[in-house]
Amino acid sequence: MNIETTIANQRTFYQSHQTKDIAYRKQALRTLRKAIRNYQKAIEEALYKDLHKSSTEAFMSEIGLVLEELTFQLRHIDDFSKPCRRKTPLVHFPSVSFVVPQPYGVVLIMAPWNYPFQLCLEPTIGAIAAGNTVVIKPSAYAPHTAHVIKEMIEAYFPSEYITVVEGGREENLQLLNQRFDYIFFTGGTQVGKLVLEKASQNLTPVSLELGGKSPCIVDESANIKRAAKRIVFGKLLNAGQTCVAPDYILVHRSIKDELICYMHDEIQKALGDDPIHHPDYPRIINEKHFDRLCAYLHQGTICCGGRMNRERLQIEPTIMEVSNLHAKIMQEEIFGPILPVVTYDSLQEAIHFIHSKEHPLALYLFTTNREHEKKVLKECSFGGGCINDTIIHLASSYMGFGGVGKSGMGAYHGYDSFLTFSHMRSIVKKSNLIDLPFRYYPYKKWKEQLMRKVMR
Repeated sequence: MNIETTIANQRTFYQSHQTKDIAYRKQALRTLRKAIRNYQKAIEEALYKDLHKSSTEAFMSEIGLVLEELTFQLRHIDDFSKPCRRKTPLVHFPSVSFVVPQPYGVVLIMAPWNYPFQLCLEPTIGAIAAGNTVVIKPSAYAPHTAHVIKEMIEAYFPSEYITVVEGGREENLQLLNQRFDYIFFTGGTQVGKLVLEKASQNLTPVSLELGGKSPCIVDESANIKRAAKRIVFGKLLNAGQTCVAPDYILVHRSIKDELICYMHDEIQKALGDDPIHHPDYPRIINEKHFDRLCAYLHQGTICCGGRMNRERLQIEPTIMEVSNLHAKIMQEEIFGPILPVVTYDSLQEAIHFIHSKEHPLALYLFTTNREHEKKVLKECSFGGGCINDTIIHLASSYMGFGGVGKSGMGAYHGYDSFLTFSHMRSIVKKSNLIDLPFRYYPYKKWKEQLMRKVMR
């Protein structure tokens, strides 16, 4: 595939204005929904080959979320696309003001390997709904899923409208050296910086969905047993390879032992005594990440888990007590099934520790104390999160999902996806019936006095 030619063809197709037709966009979304349903089995098999995801987890965390987003956009696209009236200042009388969404044009979507189907298709849905053409770049680390996505898109869409570019770093750089009208990137901070640098050369707007160390606070008032169950769910999903997985726990000292005991029980209930050989337990994506995770196992006291199988690229769900807060496990995003536990004596101490790090993508608080809830929400900056649960805030088309600071910029899902891939044009339509003279030359004292009364 010649990348320059592909982008040129997409730009020509966009300039034909077909994608600006709402009926055309709706038909494209319906076609995509049909394609996913027809390829569902192949998608599930690809996710199993790449990450050892069960069909249940593949549907729950990838395919099902994409289908929900398609349904949401089809249901609301007419309303999202309408001009929106705004108030008009008195100085513009007589006129009306409104905002009209306009697609950016040719959009690049770069997806990661951890949710290789969902994180390719969810932003693509927003880009289609907003009226853009799309170049999709899946991760080379999940090659089976990337190939199925390419095969599916080619079977249902012309390449000048939506196309998939497979490959690794070389293809990434080739794409980033082109001029796009918008770039949407999900992945790590280092590559995110490169994307931002390349985009700046063409002043291309970007969304960066990154990551970070997402804390989980459990205070002394929490329902400990339920907290343990929901924390374990959030950490076991995709073997912890989730950008919003609980990265570490800050737990009040008085309930630490009880929480660890309950979490151990929940892991056993979920995966039995030998999680590595459980048929539904995902694997680590490659040896590089496996070795990185194994190095963390020596940086604290293992409470449960800790076994590994290099041949299967699997690590048991592991809970560790960590006292050295300067260890790498407490400085780097873990992105795996290892969960450090750190104790605190006062909530302010926990908040201070969170403040010592970059703003996380997610924060989770388990509490029944309303004052603690208010304090954490007031004093901590983070992309999004949950109170008394984990992960589920991202599985909604009714709220935007995104980071803040080094955990990302921009948001998507639902209406936020439509906004992300649209330029909101502000229009003032002026009447020809009256033309008030005070703004025109020559300036007179009475004109100035009138303006000073009106414009204040």
